[in-house]
Amino acid sequence: MKITLLAIGKTDDKYIIEGIEKYLKRLKHYIKFELKVIPDLKNSKNLSEDEQKAKESELFLKNLQSTDDIVILDERGVELSSLHFADFINKKMIASTQHLVFLIGGPYGFDQNIYQKAKHKISLSKLTFSHQMIRLFFVEQVYRAFTILKSEPYHHE
Repeated sequence: MKITLLAIGKTDDKYIIEGIEKYLKRLKHYIKFELKVIPDLKNSKNLSEDEQKAKESELFLKNLQSTDDIVILDERGVELSSLHFADFINKKMIASTQHLVFLIGGPYGFDQNIYQKAKHKISLSKLTFSHQMIRLFFVEQVYRAFTILKSEPYHHE
């Protein structure tokens, strides 16, 4: 299985980039993982929220295949503990999922057609975080999930 995190807009903060790189390096021991960044929309200030979501949706769709198992990271999604998230990933591997793709939307969330394509919605927290922070938190949680599945001493409960 391969996991891809697909996000809109680049990350500028050095400390976030370093944190993401730290966990991407660790993840190489467990699974093929890719962080793919879609460039920010140009002139988005001239677009309504719905227009921006629609344009971002087009960019997401260009980066998705019909066989991808799509999971959106959304504030209205299901909240999972780290153990339950590890179980979610394990079930996807057992089901022979080829490509599990997690999406981080833009500032206004997702267009309706992305919600329709997604098989799952997961919330990382009821709190609101920047899109850049979510990348770091998510990559760490994927790493944590694999250490849980391998019974390695990273996660304590």
